[in-house]
Formats: sequence, structure tokens, C-alpha cells
Amino acid sequence: MRVALVTDAWHPQINGVVRTLSTVVDELTQLGHDVVTITPDRFRSLPCPGEPEIRLALATPGQVGRRLADARPEAIHIATEGPLGQAARRYCRSRGLAFTSSYHTHFPQYLEMRMGVPRRLTFAVMRRFHAAAARVLVTTDTLADELAAHGITHTVLWPRGVDARAFAPRTDAVAIDGPRPVMVYVGRVAVEKNIGAFLDLDVPGTKVVVGDGPQLAELKQRYPDVVFAGWQSGDDLARWYAAGDVFVFASRTDTYGLVLLEALASGLPVAAYPVPGPADVLGHAPHVACLNDDLATAVHGALELSPADARAFALDYSWTACATRFVEQVEVLDPAVWDGAHASLAARLSAPVTRFIGR
Repeated sequence: MRVALVTDAWHPQINGVVRTLSTVVDELTQLGHDVVTITPDRFRSLPCPGEPEIRLALATPGQVGRRLADARPEAIHIATEGPLGQAARRYCRSRGLAFTSSYHTHFPQYLEMRMGVPRRLTFAVMRRFHAAAARVLVTTDTLADELAAHGITHTVLWPRGVDARAFAPRTDAVAIDGPRPVMVYVGRVAVEKNIGAFLDLDVPGTKVVVGDGPQLAELKQRYPDVVFAGWQSGDDLARWYAAGDVFVFASRTDTYGLVLLEALASGLPVAAYPVPGPADVLGHAPHVACLNDDLATAVHGALELSPADARAFALDYSWTACATRFVEQVEVLDPAVWDGAHASLAARLSAPVTRFIGR
């Protein structure tokens, strides 16, 4: 199948959404599918205010539409609600092209936390955006229920996977200069991740933060005793995971938390709050995660759990299954629809010429 993937989240951004989408593209290719990506790097763009590593594409529906028309995909998936997603949605709507979408990021919560925008306003935008999709792919039942409460009801489950070959216990883990236990967080360093709740914990051991983001400089100044590893990827990232004894996830807003599976695959039991995301993924697995409203209690509990059990749990997840589920959920287009879309486009382009000649 030829699939067009439209996404505002793409390299060089570093986050779970980018890792998910790029890994799924790789898996789909290995499964024999043809994936056409429409991403910010293909257009002129501007840096997102406050987060310059995120590029906002300056693309019109016509520019996105021409790329879609050239590709003639059998299915179109719009992964994000940003400028590219909006342009692709408008083009598809104007041409009668069906598409699916996905909900990855809790923008209503994030915009409220960062800018004070009421959630109801952002949810209204989200509801309008996703209403045109044939179906909306979400990671968990809890997220589906939450979206349904805001009028987004046509959701289907699309769980994530983990590369258990890349993330695994290893003998060459990073040597941590500090007392045990080593408590690790991996992810974006931003206010919505609630990292301060982790770093404020009065528990013995060494705290490690792996990642980059707009809050990094502030946290470095506030917590001089914490090990800040900065951005890591690939084998280096796996070595930082393997250096830990427990993974601490303080976010209350993540819709899934891909890092949870990466940590478990690396042999790190998880300490987290019992909120959507961690509760959906690990709430049924008290043998690999301790979820508690008191994060210090969660850390102490997770340190009593078995690294071998954590690893075994993660082995039940795979990216191949994630990619296969994606293909099962996209909306397959009737080839005749493309012919109709081209005819409509040709008529619009020729109309001015026809009117001029007729004068």
C-alpha cells in the first residue's frame, strides 16, 4: 500500500511523536509498504516561538495538495494538527479525499499551562479538526474516553511499540558519579513534563535527567546536584537508560509515554503518578511499575521490583505490531477519487483562462 503521512512533528525535533512516526515509517517500509512523508523540512518554515527546534511550515493547501496529487497515495494520514496538518485537511476536504488523523499531544492542557488559554477553546479547535477524519487513532482507552467527553467520538486504538534490541540491559552503561540508587528521567525538558516534582523528591541516590528543552537552563540552575546529560540518541541513549535503577516519570499530561516502554526494555522498573498514560500502559502491571500519588512512595516501591520482570513485560510490545495496526486503520481511497480530484483541480485552473478567452 502507498500511504501519505502528513506531519508537523519530524526531525530534527526530538520527542516521542517523532520517534513513533519515524519508526512506524521504517517498519512499514520493511513490511513492503510505500510511505510518502510530507514534513516541515520540505517547505519554508519559521521557528516556533520559545522552541526554535520546532519548525512551523509555511505551506498552503495547494502546495501540500500538489505533493499528494503527485504521490497518488492509496491512503492519507494526517498525524498532527499544526500548519501542515491544517493545510492537508483543507485540501482533502476540498477534493473529497478521505483521510485518518491521530491525537498525540494534549495541546489543550499544554497551552493552558504555558499561556493560560482555556482548555475549552483549544478542544473546540481539536474537535473541528478531527471531525473531518474517517477515524482518529489514539493510544489508549482512557484517551479515547477523554476525547469523547469533548465531542471526538470516532476513535480507534493504536498502541505503541518498543525496540527491545536497541533498549536492553547492557554491560557498557554510562558510569554515574554518584550514590545509588540512580533515578533516571528521559524526555523533553519542558514545564508540562513536571520534572520539578521528580527533582524535588527527598530520596537518597542520584537523579539523572536525559533530554533537552526550554526548561533545561532553569532546572540546571535550580538543581546543581542533578546529572543533566542533555540530548542523547541511539546507542548513547540506551547506555543512559541502562545506567539507572529506576525510571521516574512525573508527567501528568502525557497521552502515552513511549519512554516508559524504553525504560522497561532496559530493565528499569517505573515510578509514576496513577494518571492517564502511565495508568493505561502499566496500571495492570504492578510487578513492573509502582504508581502512587506520592511520587517518593512510588520510587521506593519501584526499587523493590525486578529488572528482569520489567524487561519481560516490554518484550510483549513490538513496532511491527504497531505498524500493522496502523495499516489496518487507515482509510483506503477509491482510485477514481483521485481522477475526480484532478478533474476538479483542472477545472479550477482552466476557469480563469476560459473566462479571459470568452471576453
